[in-house]
Amino acid sequence: MPAPNAAPHIAGDTVWLTPRQCEMVALAADLGRNRFAPRAALHDREASFPADNYRDLRDSGLLALCIPQDQGGMGGDYTTFMLVAAEIGRHCGATALSYTMHVGATLWTGLVADALQMSSAQRADHEAHRATMRERIVAHGAVYAQPFSEGGAASAGKAPWGTRARRVEGGYVVTGKKLFATLAGAADFYGVLCTLDTPEATQRDTLFLAVPAEAPGLSVCGDWDPLGMRGTVSRNLHLKEVFVRDRGRLLPEGLYFEAAQRFPHMFATLAATYMGIAQAAYDFTVRYLRAELPGMPQVPRRMYPTKQHAVAQMRIMLEQARAMFLQTAREARVDPDADARLRLLASHHTVMENANALCTLAIRTCGGASMLKSLPLERLYRDSRCGSLMLPWTAELCLDQLGRDSLYDSGEGDEAIE
Repeated sequence: MPAPNAAPHIAGDTVWLTPRQCEMVALAADLGRNRFAPRAALHDREASFPADNYRDLRDSGLLALCIPQDQGGMGGDYTTFMLVAAEIGRHCGATALSYTMHVGATLWTGLVADALQMSSAQRADHEAHRATMRERIVAHGAVYAQPFSEGGAASAGKAPWGTRARRVEGGYVVTGKKLFATLAGAADFYGVLCTLDTPEATQRDTLFLAVPAEAPGLSVCGDWDPLGMRGTVSRNLHLKEVFVRDRGRLLPEGLYFEAAQRFPHMFATLAATYMGIAQAAYDFTVRYLRAELPGMPQVPRRMYPTKQHAVAQMRIMLEQARAMFLQTAREARVDPDADARLRLLASHHTVMENANALCTLAIRTCGGASMLKSLPLERLYRDSRCGSLMLPWTAELCLDQLGRDSLYDSGEGDEAIE
């Protein structure tokens, strides 16, 4: 159960939520508390994928969270998704992080695609392709991954993808390698970002293709024994002359680049997991100091001023992160102005860094016993450390872009000083 002074869910005040949004967030909270949290330690220890959690997500309808209701989904928007993912992250970070990859694929093809300019032929083509995707998820519980990282400039959005797609009759032939491919070996389809192979390919030639897990030439390779987020099982994905049919194209040719430029909030979806982890670290600390953890000695520690001051610091950091997280989640839209883009970068950095800072302070405040693997704080600390390392918006890249974009207008440079 949440700590007595914790928000019942990440949103806190429910006045601004619709009844439907409240239902979806409450569903995530119930699954997280009663199903995901009891399993989290085992999946972390074994570095095993939480397939049992995904069965629950499928049975509850949450795999179709952002698919329209008239097509069998729950009809959730971006804000709802961020709240649901954060609530799951409060109980199992690995499940939440992998879940964002799956739902993210439906958002790219859904609300983001709806805002893009397409020809009538492109629109008809896209409608047919995403109808197939949605039917697979709603009727068959299919899981979509988004293998993104390749290392280097491409993963930071500074160069074309090294994974290349050659156009052939009826589709594409894809060759390349993706690193840290979350859901590797567990997904039914991999939404691979790759570059259309042309003589002078640029980022504008990015393709978003759904590669079936059973496609010849696709393989999952490498070990998975990381510090944190062990249950994501993010092994490497190798593609060698993999044929993908035209119907696997998740966005029309040339439009992924436009979507990425016009809807930057999609790159902040990972923050939801870490907002949940930050809340969980605070919840744990309050319950620990109140001697309310099952199986722990009933010796309260809340009467010490040092503990009270530490909890006060934690609450301040939590509220800072939550305020920015909720604001940017609510204002997500196509073509945000410059101020909204800067705020998004600041929010992403704050959530990722505050999550780990909260976990660090929680361990120091609760003391040595809190580091036992029988308690969740040790896992929360390790999972929280991963957030600021994740491309395309690592902590360093957020600071770099935030500083540059605060000082320069788009396209502006420095004139030589005589």
